[in-house]
Amino acid sequence: MEQAGVAIRIRGQVQGVGFRPTVLRIARQQGLCGEVHNDGEGVIIHLFAPAPEVAALVAALHRELPPLARIDRLEYSPICAEPPSGFVIAASRGGVIDTGVAPDAATCAACREELLDPSNRRYRYPFTNCTHCGPRLTIVAAIPYDRINTSMHPFPLCDDCAREYHDPLDRRFHAQPNACPVCGPRLWLSDSAGRELPTAGDPIAAAAQALEEGKIIALKGIGGFHLACDARSEAVVARLRERKQRNGKAFALMVRDRAMAERCCRVDAAAWALLTTPAAPIVVLERQTGAEIAPAVAPDQQTLGLMLPYSPLHILLLEAFAAPLVLTSGNRSEEPQCIDNATALATLGTVADAFLLHNREILQRVDDSVLRIIDQAPRFYRRARGYAPATLPLPEGFAAAAPILAMGGELKNTFCLLREDRALLSQHIGDLKQRTAFHDYRRTLQHYLRLFRHTPRTIAVDAHPDYRPSRHGRELAATLGATLEPIQHHHAHLAACMADNGLPLTTPPLLGIALDGLGYGSDGTLWGGELLRCDYRTCSRLGHLAPIPLAGGQQAIVEPWRCAYAHLWRCGIVPPSDFAQSPERLAQLAQMLTRGLNSPLTTSAGRLFDAVAALLGVAPPRIRYEGEAAIRLEQLAWQGVSGVASGYPFHWEQTASGVPLDPAPMWPLLLADLARGVPTAQLAARFHLGFAAALVAVSCELARREGVSQVLLSGGVLNNRLLLEQLIQGLRQAGLQPLSHHRVPSNDGGIAYGQAVIAAARGAL
Repeated sequence: MEQAGVAIRIRGQVQGVGFRPTVLRIARQQGLCGEVHNDGEGVIIHLFAPAPEVAALVAALHRELPPLARIDRLEYSPICAEPPSGFVIAASRGGVIDTGVAPDAATCAACREELLDPSNRRYRYPFTNCTHCGPRLTIVAAIPYDRINTSMHPFPLCDDCAREYHDPLDRRFHAQPNACPVCGPRLWLSDSAGRELPTAGDPIAAAAQALEEGKIIALKGIGGFHLACDARSEAVVARLRERKQRNGKAFALMVRDRAMAERCCRVDAAAWALLTTPAAPIVVLERQTGAEIAPAVAPDQQTLGLMLPYSPLHILLLEAFAAPLVLTSGNRSEEPQCIDNATALATLGTVADAFLLHNREILQRVDDSVLRIIDQAPRFYRRARGYAPATLPLPEGFAAAAPILAMGGELKNTFCLLREDRALLSQHIGDLKQRTAFHDYRRTLQHYLRLFRHTPRTIAVDAHPDYRPSRHGRELAATLGATLEPIQHHHAHLAACMADNGLPLTTPPLLGIALDGLGYGSDGTLWGGELLRCDYRTCSRLGHLAPIPLAGGQQAIVEPWRCAYAHLWRCGIVPPSDFAQSPERLAQLAQMLTRGLNSPLTTSAGRLFDAVAALLGVAPPRIRYEGEAAIRLEQLAWQGVSGVASGYPFHWEQTASGVPLDPAPMWPLLLADLARGVPTAQLAARFHLGFAAALVAVSCELARREGVSQVLLSGGVLNNRLLLEQLIQGLRQAGLQPLSHHRVPSNDGGIAYGQAVIAAARGAL
């Protein structure tokens, strides 16, 4: 006999995370009748109970959510149906696909215990997982998230695993990657030609022995291949750098436990809490004095990037090799990380001495996430494994947004799908100047559009006409008949910061500081040190760094001494006698600048940091990776900041075209200090303090004039912990509220999010 009841539609991260068993347990504890099932939009609960009991179940759900679950929205509707006897989990159903995919999650404590228990049937099995941990995004081909739609489909469950999988009260109920040594993927060790090596049944122990012998191992992980070696050995790490063709840029480390982490770095409670989250990211920490880490791991840096073992394979390897491991992306320099065995053997055959391989297919390439704690809060440098593709809630006012695709930038690329009140920011894809990286971007984008059934009505692109994602966005818009929305680069940075802080659509214009390397300005010049007035729809320029010519165009970006010379040339200052280049070379450069040949103007903050780094002798003649000079300059500044009381002066004044912020007064003072032999660490610190103080002073004046009290802070230069903390503290002391990033990177990894909300605000609402 049919009975009146209620259907509760639950949207969010609720599939493949143990959500339905939690509903079942709570409902049975409360003696309720009904069912719960998955469909294309999330989870539906049918309840046949009085309103107070329904409310009690919902409240208990919020209190007792599984570790990886997240409820974004609940919708209620009446139903009339035949209630089941008791409460059951019903079969998944189809429908319009509108649900999320959980990020990959680090091995949980229960699975780790089983992995290391000799009496357990999964003892030392490197693919152990449950509903609370293991791969998600990297193995899913389609939604709903059921085993048939994953790369586990080729591995039929044995009887024991099937019993776990079908038991609603088991921790592995509908854990799609569920497997054991009888029925699941297998691991083996091979040489660089792909020939399987004898390992006496324990390829991990054999790999650990190879590491002890100074070998480099390529291992297939969750979202791609890594290259591993002994982090204590300078010779081995140097060999890895040479083979991988990665000069200078720091390698990440994997450590077994807190004791090992503390031998490498200073690990406080906040850092340890971040390291041990289910996301298990790389966390940038201060190097411990006397750490037994090879200098080649992070040349000229006082920080190290640490992570803990986040898969059973990593746990077993670190149990066998009781020392820190370099664990860096398995790729050639500037190329995408390898994800399949054949490509890895072909690409890394001359890099790795042996390969730890398995036969579970990786469907999505996902790099490790990187964070740093700044001003007592975690900040993203790279948002990827463990966080993507979890949706980002949109602020109030965006619920009616039509489908939008934001293509992101050309460096540190991510893209963003926006629909209704949610934004889905992809994992970090990387720099798209290389053909292989751009091919990977297009492949990943198509996978997301298919996976989430997303057909955009608007496509947002960076206003730069030559960025590869922008050109591809224009092609897609023409193909799909979608509206094209070009977005100014720094407006996207600041809009991302607004949305990151939950500011509603109706927020009036605020003051924003956007500091980065380069972005195409609304006047056609190259911006990068901007003070802007913006809301979600509009943006206008109030101030900026004084422009300098990029001497040699693109060459000035990779040769910091050119930026230093351009700054001095602009001020009529003769470079010091020991400057990086010969007098003849400098005379040629002066002629180029005087005649304006191949010397576009820029207000870039990144190039200002390059100039100071070059004058202080910490920038290489030619940088080897983006931001190298600025990173070295920050490291130097931390060594001297306690010994200085004030920063170098900057000049600024209100003009008809805005407020130019000019470092001209700094240069003669810095050069005089340099000539007097003042420690370069103190000079680097004075630059940081002076730049921050000048930005705060200008912000106070503009905020007073504009009648605002909040200041947005965004852009890749603000990955600099010293500068960001100085800005935050200075603005607070001046009575202003600084708003910075927490859920997306401040660098170009976050601009797709900003592009999406701007497009939604302008035309899709």
